[in-house]
Amino acid sequence: MAAPIEDYALIGDTHTAALVSREGSIDWLCLPRFDSPACFAALLGDRGNGRWLLAPAGPVREVRRSYLGDTLVLETEYRTDDGVVRVIDCMPPRQSDPDVARIVEGVSGRVPMRMELTIRFDYGSIVPWVRHIDGALHAIAGPDSVWLRTPVPVRGENLTTLADFTVAEGERAPFILTWHASHRPAPRRIDPVKALGDTEAWWGEWASGIDYRGGWQDAVIRSLLTLKALTYAPTGGIVAAPTTSLPEQLGGVRNWDYRYCWLRDATFTLSALMLAGLGDEARAWREWLLRAVAGQPKQMQILYGVAGERRINEEELDWLGGYEGSRPVRVGNAAVHQFQLDVYGEVMDALHLGRNIGLESDPSTWDLQRALLEFLEANWREPDEGIWEIRGPRRHFTHSKVMAWVALDRAIKAVELSGLEGPVDRWRGVRRELHEEVCREGYDSQRDSFVQYYGADHLDASLLLIPLVGFLPAGDPRVKGTVAAIQRELMSDGLVHRYPPEGSEKVDGLPPGEGPFLACTFWLADNLVLMGRREEARAIFERLLTLRNDVGLLAEEFDPSSRRQLGNFPQAFSHVALVNTATYLSEGPMPAWARYRG
Repeated sequence: MAAPIEDYALIGDTHTAALVSREGSIDWLCLPRFDSPACFAALLGDRGNGRWLLAPAGPVREVRRSYLGDTLVLETEYRTDDGVVRVIDCMPPRQSDPDVARIVEGVSGRVPMRMELTIRFDYGSIVPWVRHIDGALHAIAGPDSVWLRTPVPVRGENLTTLADFTVAEGERAPFILTWHASHRPAPRRIDPVKALGDTEAWWGEWASGIDYRGGWQDAVIRSLLTLKALTYAPTGGIVAAPTTSLPEQLGGVRNWDYRYCWLRDATFTLSALMLAGLGDEARAWREWLLRAVAGQPKQMQILYGVAGERRINEEELDWLGGYEGSRPVRVGNAAVHQFQLDVYGEVMDALHLGRNIGLESDPSTWDLQRALLEFLEANWREPDEGIWEIRGPRRHFTHSKVMAWVALDRAIKAVELSGLEGPVDRWRGVRRELHEEVCREGYDSQRDSFVQYYGADHLDASLLLIPLVGFLPAGDPRVKGTVAAIQRELMSDGLVHRYPPEGSEKVDGLPPGEGPFLACTFWLADNLVLMGRREEARAIFERLLTLRNDVGLLAEEFDPSSRRQLGNFPQAFSHVALVNTATYLSEGPMPAWARYRG
């Protein structure tokens, strides 16, 4: 069985990433890209679906782990009756082929160690042909090839590569695993100790460029490092998470593939990167966005592959038992085919923010924005699937209409503030019509709050974005009433659900039972900051910080009853929200991103 989600740490090379458990097992790794088939898939099945264990052979009395400074080099220290040993894990900066370096260091005593390497290509379904070539272990099947190089003697047993060895104080035992395309010559040999030093130096140099001066520095910098790790360096795209099908409810069916790039994350991510002084990353993300959405506006998708791919068909992998029995395991994401009105607002907002914070843009960018506005003017009255990608019927979601208003508002501001050309009077008329409709149809005066969709009698946490995007000020009585209602009706153990968990099947067509959504809880804190209720906001924020695991990582959701993280891990949206909320609390009532919006 896989470890609890919060027991995993992340290592990566800005092309892909691996999850390493406290027990020393790499249970998830897709090679060579985030969205490639996994060669270690024990996370979603069992050890027979692929993993790489490197840990003491005997009982462990204590485990301590941390990242080495501001890097993605993971150090795990095991205290045993025989002594203390340290395992260092990292993925060196990508040269041509991806590598995983693991080094065992003896700290004290003499500690017997165990290595178990089970390679299973294509999400744990293919047993490779394994042989020894020139002192290395070579596994090959179809397009995939993996090489293991180590001075430690290894043997094969029951379709697994094993090693038993002892490490004494001051000794090192290195292992290097390299993937490459099977039709190519053997990959170059690398020195694992040098690779470790190169990795530490690369991350340290990158982190030195962070210019964040607010509070909670450690949490913010770790979140920014995580966002960098979730970036696909060749294109600048940022995946929502490096995993698929980690459940939103243990044993349930809410299991989705997050190894893609969502347009919805655009503005939040762009603001987080810029507020931390990471202009290169912000620029790369903005350029990825422009390439991804290029084409006809009616063909714009809500998510794309890391290089902007559009065909992301969903399928179920029936040979995997799922994380703690949570099935089905899905790869691809059928939400790619949904119509979600809000993404037009998110794209327009992101491009407006980029322009205002000084990211240079090609004149064709405004042409693209005008084309998006033309489509939106003709389609904003249509129902959609909404921000939460429901698999039920389309509705007139209040948040979607608010974001359609945002798209028009940012276009009008681009004309007013940046001197760009456009039919601004017509846009003002549509903006006014949208605002009036949302306030009339999306607001329930008897409840004293906005509602999830027109005519609904229940709430939605996405309504917390109303003041954050400037649709209404935080001091508006309707916003205050909505925030109070959300605190009253959507909170569980101080955390915010996306919408009422009981009866949710009537909205999204899925069985109820998911946990509170961490990003929504950060949004509540943001609202309280804007209302001047800073101490309440600080308390919520600091509570959220306690939910991070021991190396500072957050999933998508948290289950208060089991005290466990849920959903894909680590989740970019949660870490982006952490950075932004820390900034709001550090700066005062008007956060920088709001000023940038004009």
